[in-house]
Amino acid sequence: MDLDRKFAALADPTRRHIVTVLRSGPKDVGTLARPLPISRPAVSKHLAVLVAAGLVEVEKSGRRRLYRLRREGFDEVREWLDQVARTWDVALERFRRHVEGDGLG
Repeated sequence: MDLDRKFAALADPTRRHIVTVLRSGPKDVGTLARPLPISRPAVSKHLAVLVAAGLVEVEKSGRRRLYRLRREGFDEVREWLDQVARTWDVALERFRRHVEGDGLG
């Protein structure tokens, strides 16, 4: 999946709220829409974006559709964030050594 698509999906506060709610387990659209100030069709559109980004999957159970997080969908995001964090860790360690005078020389 495309990292840009995942970040774009997560950029929206409503979709981040949905992701947060789904952390506790699968939910249907009605359950997800209940606390939100938007319609069920609008929630369905947000879910479609999350599904297209590979962050959420849908399971049909009779007439109901249950949405759940795709753990694998977050792996690429987590990997990218870990790389950024490692870059900062290295830079901060070099700065620490410089300030404390025990390296870089």
